[in-house]
Amino acid sequence: MGVLHNDSGHPPKKLLSKVVPIVVNVLKIRVLSLAALLFCASICTPMSVAYATQTNAATVVQHEAITPDMQQHFQRAQSFMAQGDYASAKIEFEAVLAMDNLPEDLQQQVEIYAAMARDYAQGRRWSGNAYAMLGGGNYRVNPTRGTDAFGRSAIDDDFFNARIGGGVNALLAEGYAIDATLDYRYRDYADSERNRRDDKDLRWNAAISRSHGAGNTLLGVRGRASYRGNGQYRQDYGLYANLRYILDAEQQLSLGAELRRRQYPQGILRERSRNIAELSAVWTQALWDGKASLSLTARAGREHATDGRPDGDSNFMGLSLRLFISLADHWGAYAFGWWEQQRYQNARANLDAAGEMLSFERRKNDNYEVGAGLSWTFASNWSLNPELLYTYDSSNFLSSENSSTEVWLLLRRDFQF
Repeated sequence: MGVLHNDSGHPPKKLLSKVVPIVVNVLKIRVLSLAALLFCASICTPMSVAYATQTNAATVVQHEAITPDMQQHFQRAQSFMAQGDYASAKIEFEAVLAMDNLPEDLQQQVEIYAAMARDYAQGRRWSGNAYAMLGGGNYRVNPTRGTDAFGRSAIDDDFFNARIGGGVNALLAEGYAIDATLDYRYRDYADSERNRRDDKDLRWNAAISRSHGAGNTLLGVRGRASYRGNGQYRQDYGLYANLRYILDAEQQLSLGAELRRRQYPQGILRERSRNIAELSAVWTQALWDGKASLSLTARAGREHATDGRPDGDSNFMGLSLRLFISLADHWGAYAFGWWEQQRYQNARANLDAAGEMLSFERRKNDNYEVGAGLSWTFASNWSLNPELLYTYDSSNFLSSENSSTEVWLLLRRDFQF
């Protein structure tokens, strides 16, 4: 997670110097297409999250859907907020509430949870949030054995990003709650001559949870529909469960399990269809007097190939970390790292770009991602987010080795309703 280097050992200065002109040019072309979207969303009167720092324990009243345990979590969370301890406040809020796709800024995340808590304190049974994002950036493939051999190293392409989504949380009796979210993501690459696909991705989630003492138990369904280019689509859907437990004021432990289906309905990608079983554990720690939150995740599982994938079944395991830091009022930073190893069951031919066999063996991949970004809240519910992402896919198969660097800038608008 330091400065990223290319194969010559020097930082990719070309990439960073291109960010501002890329974003300006892309937004000139694309901003009108989303102006109407932002305008329509803005007419829904948003409740400013600025009230959050003014909310204290006295504003939380006993609502018929709020159990005594839930009320205590809200009170402790608001007390932590008043001290600037956003990491501990988030732990307390998440003993009751759970929302996906929150902003990358730790303080903003907590303020959105506080907005929901105030809604319930005022007698409402449900609360929601929404967001719209647009921006642009650059995608570059880095030289590796595989990208050089198969001619991918020359790819250097600008893109336009758009994203819109939201979620609703509704309280039921006896500590139960229902959560539902939708998230649509779109990326359009500028270089049409390369015939690169435009990425389109719709993600959905619906779950029921119950807050009990220091814990929260959740059962849900989620999935996504993704466009893969050349008329090919991918469908993911599955059932998942999660147990979140507060160890102490600064620590949280989450245990998860998921069964999901990844299906390519037709065409040349159909053989990649598979069933996936996964277990995970997440440990979260508040740091630096609550100004930072660190999460470490361990996961493992198995894929069952159902449509003749040449590699057959596989086992996988991985580790990841995510760090959120509140730098100052209106400024936040985040960094992340991710690793996954996948070992496949069937031996097959490892071919070079000319189709010549290099070896006959089982494929083994080690995939890595590291990234970092900033979040600047320059006005109520408005934020600007630059981010850098580096990926490297290592494999004993030449065709599976790949690396890329992405840099982008996103404008985000959040809403509460």
